[in-house]
Order: sequence, then C-alpha cells, then structure tokens
Amino acid sequence: MSSRPAPNLQQQRIAELEAKLAKAERINLVLMDRIERSTDLQGNAFSLFETAIALEGHVRDRTADLERALGQLAATNAALATAKEQADGAERRLRDAIDSINEGFAIFDADDRLILCNETYLGLWPSVAHRIVPGITFSEIVHLIGETGDSLGARLAPERWVSERLAQHGVVEGGHIHVLPDGRWIQANELRTSEGGIVGVYTDITDVKAADARQRAHELAQKTAVLQSTLDNIRLGVAVYDTDRQLIASNGPLLSMIGLPDDCLPMVTTHSGMVETCRRLNGPLGDPNPLDWLPAGSPDIVAQRRQSRGHVIEVRRSAMADGGMVMSFEDITERLAAEEALRGTAETLERRVEERTADIAAVNAKLQREVSERLAAEAALRGAKTAAEEANLSKTRFLAAASHDLLQPLNAARLFVSAIAERRLATPTRALVRQTGSALDSVEDLLEALLEISKLDAGAIVPHMADFPLAELLGAMRGEFAPVARARGLALRIPATSLWVRSDMRLVRRIIQNLVSNALRYTEHGQVELRCRKAGDRVKIEVIDTGIGIAAEHHAMIFEEFRRLDDGRDRGRGMGLGLAIVQRAARTLDAHVAMRSAPGEGSLFRLSLPIAAPQEIAPAPRDLPRRRAATEQTVLVIDNEPAILEGMTAMLGGWGCRVTAVRDDAGALAAIDGGVQPDLILADYHLDQEKTGDEAVRRVRARLDADIPAIIITADRMLELRDRLVAAGFDCLTKPVKPAQLRALLSRPAA
Repeated sequence: MSSRPAPNLQQQRIAELEAKLAKAERINLVLMDRIERSTDLQGNAFSLFETAIALEGHVRDRTADLERALGQLAATNAALATAKEQADGAERRLRDAIDSINEGFAIFDADDRLILCNETYLGLWPSVAHRIVPGITFSEIVHLIGETGDSLGARLAPERWVSERLAQHGVVEGGHIHVLPDGRWIQANELRTSEGGIVGVYTDITDVKAADARQRAHELAQKTAVLQSTLDNIRLGVAVYDTDRQLIASNGPLLSMIGLPDDCLPMVTTHSGMVETCRRLNGPLGDPNPLDWLPAGSPDIVAQRRQSRGHVIEVRRSAMADGGMVMSFEDITERLAAEEALRGTAETLERRVEERTADIAAVNAKLQREVSERLAAEAALRGAKTAAEEANLSKTRFLAAASHDLLQPLNAARLFVSAIAERRLATPTRALVRQTGSALDSVEDLLEALLEISKLDAGAIVPHMADFPLAELLGAMRGEFAPVARARGLALRIPATSLWVRSDMRLVRRIIQNLVSNALRYTEHGQVELRCRKAGDRVKIEVIDTGIGIAAEHHAMIFEEFRRLDDGRDRGRGMGLGLAIVQRAARTLDAHVAMRSAPGEGSLFRLSLPIAAPQEIAPAPRDLPRRRAATEQTVLVIDNEPAILEGMTAMLGGWGCRVTAVRDDAGALAAIDGGVQPDLILADYHLDQEKTGDEAVRRVRARLDADIPAIIITADRMLELRDRLVAAGFDCLTKPVKPAQLRALLSRPAA
C-alpha cells in the first residue's frame, strides 16, 4: 500500500510558489509603470532609450522566473493529485481486504479512538452498531455494550464486565473469550501497533466449543450405555440406590424377581418403596430383615427369603463407599429343588444298592417321572419363549406410547438447567451446568431415537405421501452438514437438482440425514457426495463416501440396533441407531435402501423413490414486524405439572419476562380477572381431566376478547396433531423444550 505525501510539506511548497508569483507580478507592474512615466530631467532622448533597454532586460528575466515558477507549481499539483489518487486507492483496497475477512476487525489509534472496523465487528454488537463510528473511543464502545447487554457477561453484571474488559484492553496480552447472548463464543486477540494504537481481531469459536461439548457428552453417554448394557445382561435382578436411598440404576429382571409387572418401576424408586412393595406382595420380611439398609463400610450380606407365591429369592446387599447400596435378587427356587431332588436321588440309589432287584420298579417310576419333568421343562421353555416374544412386543408398544410420561421429567430438568445457566454462577458451577445440559442433550437424542424406532416398529408413524422438490431437502442437508464436513477437513458435494419425488418428506429427510451423518463419521479423507438421478419412473438418491468401507459379512449387521463398526478409532457421538432408523423408515415408505461397500473402497447407499411432476412453488412470505422484546412481555404459563411450572417461571424470569403460572384454564381465567394482561400464552397440550391447552387458550382469548399469541407445548410427536394446531393458528413446540427455540418464538414476527 503506497504512503500518502505529507500534507504540511505540500501546502508549504505551494504557498512559497504562490508568493514568488505574486512578487514577480508586482515587479512587472512597477517596471512597466516606470517605463511609461519616466522622463529625463535634461530631456536627453538617448538616456531614455538606454533606460528602456535596461528595463526590458529586467522584465524578460522576471518573466522567465515567473514561467519557471508556474511550471514548478503545475508539476507539484500533478504530483499531489497522483499521490492523493494512490492514497485513496490504497485506502479502498485496505477497507475491501478488511471487509472480506470472516473475523471481526478493528483498529484504534494511540488515543484509543476507532480508526477503522469491518461489518463483522459491527455485527457482534447489533444493538449499538449504528453508534460505532470512526473517532469513538474504545471506552465509549465498552460502556455502550455494557448498557445494552450485547455480551452475556455485560447482561449478567454490567459494571464488572466493563471494568474487566477495559483492564484486558489496557494490558493487551494474548486472547480472551466472550459469550454473546445468542450463544456464540467469540475469541478477542488484541495487539499493539508500532504507533501505539491497538489492532483487534474477533474470531467465532462456537463450533470448537460445541465440538468439545459433544465429545464430553458422547463419552458420558457411552459409559452410561456400557453400564446399562452390563446390567441388562445379568440374569439377576439388580437395584442401585444412592446415599439418599433413591434408585439410580436397575435392570430388566428386577421387577419380575420381586413379582411386579413391567410398568411398576415407580413403586421401587426409593428404598422404602422397595421394602414396602416386597412386604405387601410377598408377605412378612422376618427378622432379621433381608432388605434392611446397610451403612457404608458394612460387609456384604446374603439372605434367603421365601415369597408367598412359593419362590425362594436370594438377596445380596453390598454397601457402597459413597453411602449407597447395591441389591441383587436371584430366584434360586429351581436350584433348591434340584438340590433336593439330588438328595432324594442319592437316597433312592442307596436303597437300590441295598435292595438291588427289589427296587427295579421304583427305578422305572423314577425314569418315568424324569421324562415327564423333561417334557414339562420343554413345554415351559416354549412358553417362556412365547412370553419373551410377547414381552418384546409389549415393550415396543409401551415405548411407542410412553413419550409423554418419559419426556415430562426431562422437559422439567432442561428448563431448570436453562434457568440456572442464565444466572451469575462461579466458573466451576457454570461448567457443571454446561455438562448437565450436554448430558440432557445426549439423553434426549438417545430417547428420541429409541422412541422413533419403537414407533416405527409399532406402526405408530403413518407416512403422509405428497409431491415435493428434492432441491429444498438437499439445501437443508447442505446447510446442516457443511460445517461438520469443514471441521473434519472433508469435501461435501451436494449438486443442485430440479427433480421432484412423491413420498413423506419428513421420513425421507430423516433417512438422508442418518446416511450423510454416518458417511461423514466414517470418512477420514476425501469427500462425501449426495447426488440424485432419474432412472425410469424412479429417482435414485445416493450417498457416496471415500471412507473406510464395510466388509461384506457386516452388510446386514450394521442395520441392527446398537451396532457400530469398531476400527479402534473414536468416531464421535453415536449409539448405532442411525441405520436401524433408516431401515425401518424405508420399510414404512415401502422403499428399499441398497448399499455397495468394501474395505478401503468407501461406501454407497442408495434410496429409490417414485418420481413426481414438478409444480409451481409459492413465493416465501415477506418478513413481518417483530414482537416486543422478551423483557417487555407478560407471559401466561398453563401446565398441570408443578415442576414444569417452576422451571418455566425460573427460565422466563431469567430472560426478563413477567410470568404468571397456573395449572388449568380455571386458574388462567382467575388470573385474567385479577388484572393479568398477557402478551403471550404458553400452554401444555395435555392438561388434567382430559382437557387440552388449545381449549384453555381459546377460553382466555374469549375472556379478554383479544387474539393473544399462543404457543402449545406437547410431548406428542404425531404430525396430525401438529398440523391441526398450526392450522388453528398456534405455534407448536415438542418436549423437551429447547430454550433457544422458545426464545426465538418469543421475539419472532407476529402473525
């Protein structure tokens, strides 16, 4: 970049040349005047002639000096114009270069006043961007941010944040992290220039932070899955209670061991509940009580208890170091019977040896009894197999229908965690809150995957067939997975297409999401390509990668639940449910997923769908005016769960909302009569006494005679319900509620 000529030297040079020119003009005028008016007192004509000649020489010399001065002035002006043009060009190129970089960029002079910044920097502080102009001091910018809360730290503790930020700026040592209210993480790096100014570069590191959180969540989920898998593969019933005597882990055989149905786990979620349930079902416990609590440090105790139904259960209790206790239950009825039978057999054999031939008839009877027992055992095994198959189907139907009960406590937990995260916390506590949020994300992802598989198995998901363009779906895939591919150093190719298909768009999207996610996870170098092509009356959607490949003997296995290719490397988050969902969703669509893969040659997965004729697409609606900010809104919350009301009140209150929480429509109407004027209504769909949230909203609107905006929250993921609510003019969220989605709806343009 060329340097700009010094303005003071140029102006001084121009002033000198102008002074010389003015002087030459004055001399010329004086000489001409003297020639015209001069006369010789003696009347000597020759003297006048000599004087004229001399004056002419002086005029000619002065005129030459004037011409040289004018030439120098013109050359200086030309050089000045060239230098100014070069300086302006260099400044434009510098600004263009700064505006083209992805990071925020700002330069401050030695007086700490802003010289230059780019749009990315202004975008970090949207509330005050229009006031950040060249000449404003860094201190003024920081105080503006502290007043408007454009940084999360400034929103929680404005004065402290301003003080710490000014101290960091004054030291100018390395980088520091800032969290914005929209969830982005920004790393600021400031360096001092040779002239005493400061250059600041602001980099978005949100993806790095998110990847780290996902890694920790994956490790926790993996450990949890291994523990649960271990427990489920033990034939003993196992219950683990913590120091507060609350159930924290159990396995499948537990309930059957103590004589409970599969849906009665809540009866034993506390140790006292376990004791009372066993006493009620199976009679007195006796003395000593085989289920008593063991204090920490106690030795293991094994006891036998005969239940009223005739079974003999061996109970083992083990105290844990942290004050909890592990209990295991084993049905030893058959073992005791076998031992008793062995004793009887031994006695019989002894008698046979003593009596010899006299006991031949008894031996024959014994053999007949053994044959009968074996036949009975085989019949029992067949019955057990049938019962197991029926239990598996019952489990599938149960999981498919249990989304509301399973997601209610998870929803409450997420609300409480979000409310805590909005508060000012110590750094270690904030880290625990983030880890808790990540763990809830993992539980939610796994639970949703299990529920989706169960609903697909139970036939609870009915496809809604319609014609739609693949371009819309591929655009969503491109936006969703491009950052993941960049993070892994892979090329993601998703060419544009004009093809249309007839199918269920949600299920097709789910299939492609899982296929692309798997391809990115198992590809280390090269690319992942998603392409579409026409083949007769079908459209082939193919996901092709240059990954590790899959051996032929594993092609069928990878579509089973909890199956993952294990090559000894960490492939990131995943529980091996993706391809199982793909297979079931394709089966629901009456489609087929084909694959071609070999180790070291990558993989190809192909989904074939019926082609459809292209249609006109209605233009997207224009943006509408935004609602008032969340801090200005009065929110009426209707939910029959006290825990969710408390969590929602804490979270919304942390956002600055005025919250009124009630359990039903009667409470809502009472609040309205008491003077509450809500700007927004949040209502759970399933209320007590078979009432619904949309009905409650309509009663409130009728009482106020106003169309108050409303959001319906439900654990029911059926598309029919969602479509009906949206058609009725409601916004709809599914449980567990994601705080970011709710917050976006609070400030979304009003209809």
